[in-house]
Amino acid sequence: MPIVTIGSLPDPRQPSDPESASGPDLSDYVGLTDAALRSTRDTFIAESTVVVRRALDAGYTPRSFLLDERHTAVAEEFSGRFPDVPVFIGASEVLESLTGFHLHRGALASFRRPAPANAARLLSSARRVVVLEDVTEHTNVGAIFRTAAGLGVDAILLSPRCADPLYRRAIRVSMGTVFSQPWARLDTWPDGVTGVQWLKDQGFHVCALELTEDALPIDDPALRHLERLALILGTEGAGVLPRTLESVDASVIIPMEREVSSLNVGAAAAIAMWELRAR
Repeated sequence: MPIVTIGSLPDPRQPSDPESASGPDLSDYVGLTDAALRSTRDTFIAESTVVVRRALDAGYTPRSFLLDERHTAVAEEFSGRFPDVPVFIGASEVLESLTGFHLHRGALASFRRPAPANAARLLSSARRVVVLEDVTEHTNVGAIFRTAAGLGVDAILLSPRCADPLYRRAIRVSMGTVFSQPWARLDTWPDGVTGVQWLKDQGFHVCALELTEDALPIDDPALRHLERLALILGTEGAGVLPRTLESVDASVIIPMEREVSSLNVGAAAAIAMWELRAR
């Protein structure tokens, strides 16, 4: 399939007929507002050549590519790797008009969303698991995924209300590590078939990173050599749910100084994952 220059199309905002000779349309890229991206469940958008390549290398299926005209070599690369997938290029102002934002990294790609992973299967050989409980800020989710991938966390589990790791901003902040870090969304939390008790039944010692009266310092020797550990991270502000805290084996804290009471959840997650890593 030849590389298509958007400027040659009659109106890049109007999707072409998918059944016509012009091939797949540009509708995946039109008006990429937060609301539009959050409502999309069968596709996702990756941004920047580095992140797009990581998605491709991880085996994700591309629907199309959209590149700034300055990235002709990259367009030819993608077209060569995926000759049946359309590659669109255009001037930066045309792409900005189409998507609704400035592509300062010059590359987007639309991908088919994979089938959900099975949480139980991910846990079968896992030693260290992180549970994101209602973390709704996509930047924090992306940062936590990047840290988890770098520090060897075996799996990340998401509560039903947690933000989408395949949202464009989360993918970008993670630098594409969402494609290599195993993760799954839980059906229920903190109760039910995939709740805290379920994790315990899988053989995990379940801890919540939360300030409580009986919380253990995160460097407590009792935590260091646990064979299987699941660490729960709560949302900014409210923290871990009270109902969750009633069920965990222990709460853990990062000892703080100079009257600092807490850290951003992304920063706290990084410290906790390092200190509680499998040894």
